[in-house]
Amino acid sequence: MSQFAINLLFVGGSFALYIGIAIWSRAGSTKDFYVAGGGVHPVTNGMATAADWMSAASFISMAGLLATGGYANSSFLMGWTGGYVILAMLLAPYLRKFGKFTVPDFIGDRFYSSTARLVAVVCLVVASVTYVIGQMTGAGVAFSRFLEVSNTWGIWIAATIVFLYAVFGGMKGITYTQVAQYVVLIIAYTIPAVFIALQLTGNPIPMFGMFSTHNESGVPLLAKLSEVLVELGFQDYAADVDDKLNMVLFTLSLMIGTAGLPHVIIRFFTVPKVADARWSAGWALVFIALLYLTAPAVASMARLNLLTTVYPEAAGQVVNYEEAMAEPILYEERPEWFRTWEETGLITFNDLNDDGRIQFYNDANPAFADEAADRGWEGNELEVNNDILVLANPEIANLPGWVIGLVAAGGIAAALSTAAGLLLAISSAISHDLIKKTINPNISEKGEMLAARISMGGAILLATYLGLNPPGFAAQTVALAFGIAAASLFPALMMGIFSKRVNGKGAVAGMLAGLITTLLYLFTYLGWFFISGTNMLPNTPDNWIAGISPLSFGAIGAIINFAVAFGVSYATEEPPQEIQDLVESVRYPKGAGGAVDH
Repeated sequence: MSQFAINLLFVGGSFALYIGIAIWSRAGSTKDFYVAGGGVHPVTNGMATAADWMSAASFISMAGLLATGGYANSSFLMGWTGGYVILAMLLAPYLRKFGKFTVPDFIGDRFYSSTARLVAVVCLVVASVTYVIGQMTGAGVAFSRFLEVSNTWGIWIAATIVFLYAVFGGMKGITYTQVAQYVVLIIAYTIPAVFIALQLTGNPIPMFGMFSTHNESGVPLLAKLSEVLVELGFQDYAADVDDKLNMVLFTLSLMIGTAGLPHVIIRFFTVPKVADARWSAGWALVFIALLYLTAPAVASMARLNLLTTVYPEAAGQVVNYEEAMAEPILYEERPEWFRTWEETGLITFNDLNDDGRIQFYNDANPAFADEAADRGWEGNELEVNNDILVLANPEIANLPGWVIGLVAAGGIAAALSTAAGLLLAISSAISHDLIKKTINPNISEKGEMLAARISMGGAILLATYLGLNPPGFAAQTVALAFGIAAASLFPALMMGIFSKRVNGKGAVAGMLAGLITTLLYLFTYLGWFFISGTNMLPNTPDNWIAGISPLSFGAIGAIINFAVAFGVSYATEEPPQEIQDLVESVRYPKGAGGAVDH
């Protein structure tokens, strides 16, 4: 059986499973559509939350960023993990106690303001659509390789599948589909990692294998990787970061952005009571840890595999690297996996010195220019998209065809699971908070369901269009969404729970200040509405204000949000006494009724 047929079998089988679950658990009411009826078991919800959380950015792109950036990109790992802990401990049980369907529902009622609800809807939609762009980008990468179609067709196929099971199943269908997707993605992620760890180190546990001895050279794997990287002009894999400011701000932005992302928060509205929200948060952490502890090992091993594919003699070398690097692989002798990925356009080769060999090195490093010239190299000839490393890993390591098919299904499951959760958050905000709560309070339940499905379809089309020209790699695009959520929704949620003094005017002013300043900063360097070529300044460190990267600005936006909200609140009247009493009661999450529409 050909590899394409195997891929089709695994991917097609997973699609049939997802759509079958969606049909079986189709939403029959708005409560089913928004919160799965409010009766999901904590372990089930924990697994669904993990799938919702571990998106294409986690499965496909995070390891790619760790592979290319090493310690410098560990902020992604620290920020996302730390943010989930904040969400689980400081937000989830309290929001569950409030018993609402959506995040704008909480903000609208807590700040006794339809304007606050409307602003929250805008913040939610902007953050979620940006996040979905990253998922569609990742899904396009997976589909383009494993179904052997173009990246554009891959994105359209992903959009169609999400539409089929998310639009009809709602939260009820999405919940049980995400349980299946978690099982698929975690098996798909860990099995290749175990195989590769055994191949490279003899240790079957990837996270331990990363610190074990490299079989072929007899030196520690991380030391081996760093030696090869330095020999090619790249930075030492474990080198410290010079720009500590951006690293701290970026990590903080990811952490508080995580805690403000609505598609994860609404998962905690699906369990019967507050204690279940806590338990499901704990279970989700366990399920998330299985992938996040494996990702650094996958990253380091994938990077070493890629380098030793181009420079085969370097694998067993310990001292004389110059000789090993003098004989890179002939382009005509490149392995089959290389040829296959070239067809997607995500690996490109340009023989600059016409020697028929692949020179892969850091030609942007001026300190390495003389060394490269001595070797007859005239520039880096190989461009490899960060997002392919995890998906290509099994092929690079010559693993069986069924493992490659499994990874195909896993990567696609990761992208689709989060995309579905985000689209539900968008549709529920528009249909429930905008239409029912603001525009047409008398809309029937059937009409509200129709509005939810139409708005979800519209969000899919918008995200697909933007996903065709994303503002960065999947994980980088997702990081922008976290920054937007950090600057707009997280402060409002925290102040809504822990401050009785912040009023509706303050909340509105804070959210608008945080959202607008963050978006203006992002659009300045990444283009208006992330449309390529519309940026006002080049996205380079010398153009950043105070040296702050657009990826890190969410933390600054959050500080602005908090400052404006408190300033306006203390300059205006106190919230009504009943609102202060409500905040007091929410602080003690000792039980709650079902999620209600009130």
